[in-house]
Amino acid sequence: MSQKRLFLLDAYALIFRGYYAFIKNPRINSKGMDTSAIMGFMNSLMEVIRREKPDHLAVAFDKGGSDLRNEMFPEYKANRDATPEAIKIAVPYIQELLKAMHIPIMEKAGYEADDLIGTLAKQAEKEGYQVFMVTPDKDFAQLVSENIFMYKPARMGNDIEIWGIPEVLEKFEITDPLQVIDYLGMMGDSADNIPGLPGVGEKTAKKFLAEYGSLENLLANTHQLKGAIKDKIEANAELGLLSKKLATILLDCPVTFDANDFELSKPDVEKTDALFQELEFRQMKTQFDKLFGSGKEYDEIDTNGNDNNQTAAKKTAAKKTNSEQFDLFGFSDGEDLTESSNSFYATLENTEHFYQIVQGDLPTKLLVQNLANQTSVCFDTETTGIDALNAELVGMSFSYEKGKGFYVPVPENQEEAKALVEKFKPFFENESIEKIGQNMKYDLKVLASYGVEVRGNLFDTMIAHYLINPDMRHNMDVLSETYLKYSPKSIETLIGKKGKNQLSMRDVALEDIKEYATEDADITLQLKEHFQPILEKVGTKKLFDEIEIPLVQVLADMEREGINLDEEFLKAMSVEMEKEIAIFEEKIYETAGEKFNLASPKQLGDILFDKLKIGGAKQKKTKTGQYATGEEVLSYLANEHQIVKDILEWRQLVKLKSTYVDALPEQVDKKTQRVHTDYMQTVAATGRLSSNNPNLQNIPIRTERGRQIRKAFIARDENYTLLSADYSQIELRIIAALSGEENMIAAFQNKEDIHRSTAAKVFNVPLEEVTKEQRSNAKTVNFGIIYGVSAFGLSNQTDLSRKEAAELIDAYYQTYPKLKAYMANQVDFARENGYVETISNRRRYLKDINSANAIVRGGAERNAVNAPIQGSAADIIKIAMINIHKKLKEGNWKSKMLLQVHDELVFDVHHSEIEKIQPMIKYEMENAFQMAVPLEVEMGLGKNWLEAH
Repeated sequence: MSQKRLFLLDAYALIFRGYYAFIKNPRINSKGMDTSAIMGFMNSLMEVIRREKPDHLAVAFDKGGSDLRNEMFPEYKANRDATPEAIKIAVPYIQELLKAMHIPIMEKAGYEADDLIGTLAKQAEKEGYQVFMVTPDKDFAQLVSENIFMYKPARMGNDIEIWGIPEVLEKFEITDPLQVIDYLGMMGDSADNIPGLPGVGEKTAKKFLAEYGSLENLLANTHQLKGAIKDKIEANAELGLLSKKLATILLDCPVTFDANDFELSKPDVEKTDALFQELEFRQMKTQFDKLFGSGKEYDEIDTNGNDNNQTAAKKTAAKKTNSEQFDLFGFSDGEDLTESSNSFYATLENTEHFYQIVQGDLPTKLLVQNLANQTSVCFDTETTGIDALNAELVGMSFSYEKGKGFYVPVPENQEEAKALVEKFKPFFENESIEKIGQNMKYDLKVLASYGVEVRGNLFDTMIAHYLINPDMRHNMDVLSETYLKYSPKSIETLIGKKGKNQLSMRDVALEDIKEYATEDADITLQLKEHFQPILEKVGTKKLFDEIEIPLVQVLADMEREGINLDEEFLKAMSVEMEKEIAIFEEKIYETAGEKFNLASPKQLGDILFDKLKIGGAKQKKTKTGQYATGEEVLSYLANEHQIVKDILEWRQLVKLKSTYVDALPEQVDKKTQRVHTDYMQTVAATGRLSSNNPNLQNIPIRTERGRQIRKAFIARDENYTLLSADYSQIELRIIAALSGEENMIAAFQNKEDIHRSTAAKVFNVPLEEVTKEQRSNAKTVNFGIIYGVSAFGLSNQTDLSRKEAAELIDAYYQTYPKLKAYMANQVDFARENGYVETISNRRRYLKDINSANAIVRGGAERNAVNAPIQGSAADIIKIAMINIHKKLKEGNWKSKMLLQVHDELVFDVHHSEIEKIQPMIKYEMENAFQMAVPLEVEMGLGKNWLEAH
């Protein structure tokens, strides 16, 4: 499904701009009314609609200015001239026109349009939209992200400008769009009467940002400045910080993005005609009718009201009928598959293509024969739903040449469906034919339900792109638009939007589903051709071929297998937890001296900080002015008052109950009576797998209640036992091996307790005299170092003071000098190359590694050290899974691999195979990768997961 686009217009910016565009030649109607502002705004609005054909659109207005900014700085915007009368008159007309066009008007008393747009843009971005902020105001550049853009309308003969991240960075000479706020804070904004720092203009602000990264960092380093500028900045530091606050666009206004309300729809022409008549906008009415009322494509209209039929004709290529396309014995020759060069994205409508429906015995037989003659074929399945275990096939599409493909409808009758799919078994199980797909794990699971095992080399475009650009999204529509400049047909055009009225794919007309489904296979084939040489170029082809692609079938089999769940145990646990939650609530209310809504951050903050005065007077507040009561804040205050500890306990119980204890039984498959998590290969940039529905990675293991949840995962039946195999301290072993740190390597080779060994060296005591506390502190440092722990962070995690924590970290690096050198080398490598690598050449790209912003750069530096460690651990367990899966299949074992959670694998082991399977699993896991440090696996057996672990 192509990415939806939302356009948010900054009303007053466009109104003022339109008004002043006509200032030398105002538009005055027969009534003597200056309509320049209305005409200017409507031209901008219609140009956006004509040119961009947005899916969703809204217009934001100021209403009474910003209460918050006026409270902070009464002089805010105090220097503004009075609003011209023509604009005052224009606004009500513009709003009436917008209402007639069914375009939402967003305004809230006390908030500026900037803040409304910022809030809506971020909300829509989270819902997967591309957002375009239509405004000439540079302040909006601070909001620009991967999916939020500034859209500066055309003016004075210049074309539109779209600012994405690269444009913002270039315009302001910065490394992060958020630095626009620092830029505005430093130099101020005369239009809004934001003072800034005296003596700092555009050039100086850019110079300071290049050197210091932020306003705060500049103020912290004024000792490096000289002369008058030093004195001015130091004397006006608070003014600079205030200016930055004033320039910061709010992201939490009381407005909500509603896709239904914001969807662009046909206007009320009767009302718009009446308004145009009153304003005497004859030419605009003609343009408006062409845009909305004539049925012609938007591209056929220009802003002067001219009919661009010639241009439109070039944009739309004639589509062929099926009889003109090709037959099953081979594609017809001589057809030129041209794409429109005028449209931003090619589509089915403007791109010649040859897709054919294949039905009946002879055509099916010929297609199977044709497929057998290929070396590489892309296929895709169309199904009745997204649950692969229960979805039924509606059709299959195949493509092996750009722009051409076949669609095979699958009957609803399941016996007939299986008989048809059986005819394609020779293709799917042919080892010599490469199979191409997007998110192939889904297709493998669906076909497995029809008795088909897909064999041969696989090429999954989603995984390929994940290895090429792990931080980007990987769905087909995004990939197609990004790399092929082609916008695929949206599934919503076939079955409608999500909800009770959404159709099934079985309800879609055959011709429509043929176009949609075959396009998917065709586009995926083209993406494969695009990605394959890039994989070679960036050195990840081996990782793709030997780890990620073989893992697809492993995960598909694990997901199909699922795991047994003790629902009765969870029901009993839920009842007990409900009682505990109630006890905590009563205890908290008693301590507070009143009942209140524990789930309300505002009410909770008032109780803790206003009534009970916990933590002193200066408590952190959110942008909306209420106290911050997040887990980080409360954990910091836990030792100050019992009520805080009780609230944290209450929160944990509520979350565990709702997320797992009550939710897990709902996720038991009705057909298999087992829980089937979905493993995702393309989410975590480190290479780690993540799981969903349910998310088994996040079940807490450090708390007693969290551990109890694992009791609910049980063996298949009385003939099976669960086996847990867990890598011991794998990340520490990897960092020891990669750094070549002899002291640490020797400890592992001698099978010493690494934390005790570290404590003995760091605290300079004999191994046997290490105290429990010393070992605990050494353990915290051992694991913390990987994540760049600071003295402040270490002191928060232990009973050490910040000074003691700093001394411990220094002693640690003195004990393991090569470790520190390795970490420095990793950062240097990242700075030079822009990425770091795992043992299998998995890359983690670090775009902020050379950022001038110290905080941003610090995060990238920590990733430079951590990503190769985490990623290498991910590579190793994936290799082990592939090898174990292969052994289980080859030996036709009854035992199955069920789960992968962090560094642990869980198996359903048949009692007859217990003695034989344990050494096999241990060997494969410990020998998945050879390093200077031996890998070690701990194993356990039990009726349930907790017992086995």
